[in-house]
Amino acid sequence: MLLDTHLHLIYKDRLEYPWLDGFEALNRDNRFDAYTRDAARLGIMGCLHMEVDVAEDRIEDETALIGELAAEPGSLMRGAISSCRPENDGFAAFLERNLDNPLVKGFRRVLHVAPDEVSQTMTFRDNIWRLSGTGRTFDLCVLPRQLGLAAELVDHCPDVTFILDHCGVPDVASGAIEPWRADIRALAERLNVVAKISGVVAYGDADTWSLDDIRPFVEETVAAFGHDRIVWGSDQPVCNLGGGLAVWVAATHALTVGWSDGERAAFYNENACRIWDL
Repeated sequence: MLLDTHLHLIYKDRLEYPWLDGFEALNRDNRFDAYTRDAARLGIMGCLHMEVDVAEDRIEDETALIGELAAEPGSLMRGAISSCRPENDGFAAFLERNLDNPLVKGFRRVLHVAPDEVSQTMTFRDNIWRLSGTGRTFDLCVLPRQLGLAAELVDHCPDVTFILDHCGVPDVASGAIEPWRADIRALAERLNVVAKISGVVAYGDADTWSLDDIRPFVEETVAAFGHDRIVWGSDQPVCNLGGGLAVWVAATHALTVGWSDGERAAFYNENACRIWDL
């Protein structure tokens, strides 16, 4: 059974998503009832909601909505990764409020849409350092060229657990392994970083990608981090750009067919349960 650590839900009647206006392929609802139906068919045992970069003044409203969904009888929702703005002076108060909410398992600031210097300020780095000892994680959502900047942030916060989203967003369509591989291996040397294997089906050619296109990037990520520091995520609905949730689940099983039972169990759900105390 899979534990999905990267589900995006979109409720346009409840929240504002400014970035969706420029992304027509995803500019529609992605509601929990439809996901729950598909999850039951595909062997997904539970999920964490990943923030969807809502309007900044609606961040905590998004968490409240996920709390409503988690409270439904038999809900698959196990927690939320909240959006945040560590570059702001008000982060400490925001963090204090959210640490009181057991639903919030971690935080993310999407860095590939922000200027590189945002994560380099001492305000940003010191605010992420505040996660030390809290049990909350920070997701690194960066482009391959930003992996070095991610390493600098990790080095500033050695007692924070970081989650690298989407295998570091490799260029699957071109098949270019380097310098992505070297930078992934360097980041993996930091033992407080976990790799999330997700998103890769959306980075190939939407019409022609095959298992052999994504396999090298998944295998290189596993080789760098090891089976105890990887987790699985659907990246639903972004995975629809590469065939959809069912295609990614099938690809996951195909990619791990030669693994031992223990290696599959660790990747599919046990590592996530340990990291987020689910």
